[in-house]
Parts: sequence; structure tokens; C-alpha cells
Amino acid sequence: MSKLVYILNGPNLNLLGKRQPAIYGYETLADVEGACTTLAAELGLELRFHQSNAEYAIIDWIHEARENAAGIIINPAAFTHTSVAILDALNTFESPVIEVHISNVHKRESFRHHSYVSLRADGVIAGFGTQGYTLALRRIATLVAEKAK
Repeated sequence: MSKLVYILNGPNLNLLGKRQPAIYGYETLADVEGACTTLAAELGLELRFHQSNAEYAIIDWIHEARENAAGIIINPAAFTHTSVAILDALNTFESPVIEVHISNVHKRESFRHHSYVSLRADGVIAGFGTQGYTLALRRIATLVAEKAK
């Protein structure tokens, strides 16, 4: 069974650490990737870590994951609230999906309270800063192990 996990990041997350640090913190996406890579190795998982400002790229990675991944962790960023296309792609993926948000979207503007991705996600982690990624990775590891039994 595959132990490959895709971590997909949406628009503006390439600016993590520089954009609105009062909301998103000072860690960069490279810092997040490093923490996830270290933890994945400890958990016996492999990672593919991607970021794009283009919706189609995220959809293409979801399609790719269908063929070889045990799970997807996705921070769709602003696409959370707008992308039926990403939801449709995730609905074709049969393994676990965990949605991650660095900020607590429920304490923010009302338009951020709705997530299309949540309609497919097996779990949602929001408001734990960048630690949400490693929490999601631990949950994916548990789900992969349970599925292997």
C-alpha cells in the first residue's frame, strides 16, 4: 500500500511569513515543508509538497494523487470558498483528505466561514497556525495505518 501523501497549498501561501504575519505568522512555506518532511520520515510516509496560485495546477495534482497517494492534506486558501472544481476533483479521490487552515477562519470575515472543500474532507484543522500541517500529517498516518490492517 502506498504511503505517499500529497500536501497541496493554494494561492498566496508562497508569501507565508511575509503576508499578514499577524494572521499567518512568520514561518515560511519552506519551514512548513521542512517540518512536514521531518515528521513524514518519522512516520514512515513519503511526501509530495506543492503550492500554486493556479487552480488548475491544484486540480492536476489531485488527479495525479488518485493514481499513487494514500492521502491528501490541502490548504486551499482562498479557493476554499470559491472552487467547486477543486471539490469535484477531491470527490474523485478515494483516500483520506484533511483540510488545513492556518488561521481560524470562523473568527474572520463571514465569507470565509463556508468551505466547498469541507464537503469532501475527512477532517478539518483550523486555527493552529502552521502546526496544523503536522497535526494533519499525524492524522493521515493513523488513517493509512488503519486502512492497512
